[in-house]
Amino acid sequence: MVKCHLRFLVCPNCRAELDLIEVEREEGNQILEGALGCSHKDCGKQFPILGGIPRFVAKENYASGFGLQWINHARTQYDSTSGVNVSETRFFEETQWPRKMDGEIIIEVGSGSGRFTEQAAATGATVLSLDYSFAVEANYRSNGARENVLIVQGDIYQMPFHHDSADRVFCFGVLQHTPHPKKSFLELPKFAKPGGSVVADNYVKITGIRSLFATKYWFRPFTKHIPPLLLYKLCNLYVRAMWPLSRIIHHLPKGKYINWRLFLSDHRGEYALSEKMMCEWAVLDMVDKLGPAYDFPQTLETIEEWFKAAGLEDVDVRPGYNGIQGRGRKPS
Repeated sequence: MVKCHLRFLVCPNCRAELDLIEVEREEGNQILEGALGCSHKDCGKQFPILGGIPRFVAKENYASGFGLQWINHARTQYDSTSGVNVSETRFFEETQWPRKMDGEIIIEVGSGSGRFTEQAAATGATVLSLDYSFAVEANYRSNGARENVLIVQGDIYQMPFHHDSADRVFCFGVLQHTPHPKKSFLELPKFAKPGGSVVADNYVKITGIRSLFATKYWFRPFTKHIPPLLLYKLCNLYVRAMWPLSRIIHHLPKGKYINWRLFLSDHRGEYALSEKMMCEWAVLDMVDKLGPAYDFPQTLETIEEWFKAAGLEDVDVRPGYNGIQGRGRKPS
């Protein structure tokens, strides 16, 4: 972390200011190893800085599977690696934010490997990026050297940022994987300034006869209990073994649909990805479907209710990239 970024952080326990109490290793203007301490005498909590990242939770937790998959696929979904501008397009279409936001503060809740951190930082805004898992380490390798990026490992229910401080808050691909999605969503507006923008998405709940063909829910009661490393290896072996067959299935009637049901993410004709890169995405997608401890899809009506419960204005909830996407503005 950059020393001047300390002003953006508070103690997640009591919300008092934090002090830099120890610096063990620095490199340039980055503090790589050290410790932060709560300034409130009745709290006194301390938080380590490890690998340039302030850590407000234990490294290993229920999201460790995400940490593993993003370390293994640190740049798989980065536009510069995939050769397609999927992350850029999704970020700006889903948020409807301008491409220049110099002087603004953006809070990102759930960064993964940092594919959207990169897009947010490119606007010139200061990006405060949080993830619960050790995927923050993959994000730091890609984006940590940026002067306008602060990456922390923290809990959505106790975020170490000032309330009412961000011009914009976004949360992509996260809510459905938290223990209490509505509670998680209601945390987001607390950190936006009056008049600030809040954007979030969630998996869509499949109902009716279509739910019978949501194959991931056939397997998840078992796979979510498999140790993350073993599950990753199994998914990797399966996808790579089946990938030649997926090319044949694709040309059958409803072939693309069949591939998706078989956990063979088929983006042929959708994105100009190489077969090798599409296979990498398929491995990542399969782990993402079968591994998370929690998976709570929602209906569009439920997401609308969340935005209204948060008191947000100018609410726009609609089908989107991740299933359902919603935008709103904190009242001025």
